[in-house]
Amino acid sequence: MKRRDLLKTTALALGAGVTLYLPAGWTPARAADKKWRIGFSQATTLEPWRVQFNKDLKAEAEKQPDVELLIADAEDKTEKQVADVENFIRQEVNALLISPKESAGLTPVTLKAIEAKIPVIILDRNVNTDKYTQFIGGDNVVIGRAAGAYAAKVLTGGSAGIVEIWGGLGTQASHDRSNGFHENADKIAGVKFLLQQMDGDWKQAKAYDIMQTALKANEKIDLVYGHNDPMAYGAYLAAKDAGREKEIKFVGVDGLPNEGVVWVNKGELAATFLYPTPGAEGLRQAVKLLKGEKVEKTIILPTETITKENAPEILKRNGLL
Repeated sequence: MKRRDLLKTTALALGAGVTLYLPAGWTPARAADKKWRIGFSQATTLEPWRVQFNKDLKAEAEKQPDVELLIADAEDKTEKQVADVENFIRQEVNALLISPKESAGLTPVTLKAIEAKIPVIILDRNVNTDKYTQFIGGDNVVIGRAAGAYAAKVLTGGSAGIVEIWGGLGTQASHDRSNGFHENADKIAGVKFLLQQMDGDWKQAKAYDIMQTALKANEKIDLVYGHNDPMAYGAYLAAKDAGREKEIKFVGVDGLPNEGVVWVNKGELAATFLYPTPGAEGLRQAVKLLKGEKVEKTIILPTETITKENAPEILKRNGLL
């Protein structure tokens, strides 16, 4: 019997109104000498966080003797990522992991994979449908709230000029990080947001250019909130080149030990907020469901506020200090 004949996608209730799209209680047919083939579609490897993401996923796959991991890099192009996922569908992989570049752009092909009876686990950025097997990632609203609360704590002078550099206007993660931030930052007395929505595309170089524009237009900037650490650091470098870095606090998100935590420890960023990669957990969950075990619809990974106080401890824990 072919794998597709065995697959009967079942809606599994895990609570009121929560539907899990996966082959429930089913173990894919495979010969004793065969491995489960798990496809992973990565949005890009141009960002350090995503490079670490891939490393974590590969490291976990090496612990799983029954897994053959196939990785496709979309090279920061939505159209290529769609083509990559379609290729995995044609290969009839046993399970599919997708970390979307854009939420809307990857929604149709996610549905296509589900219709082809391939379990789909969405990692990091969600898609615009609930018809997937599982989502694993951080809670970007919670992270944004923590960043906003930090801004409210350190900006106490009666007025505050804030520059916010967006990661990607087409990604839900960026909107969530902004919305959460504004829940708390908007309460700061006399707060002014000095730029319209500026898309840094998660890139350090683009954030550098955005910050140059902000510096030219504003004599007073108190804090920069970058939706990831590379953009916060790019803004810092622009301010440093203008001789203004000491008057501004720079806040980012990701908290990679060899990147954001190092910058915090050096005093270049005032704070960062851990956004753990979902790679290892995604692989573990894929194996779990392929063994016929039930998985949760959503797994939210924890965050952590990282400042000069706890950065040294994190660096020591990771052998970097």
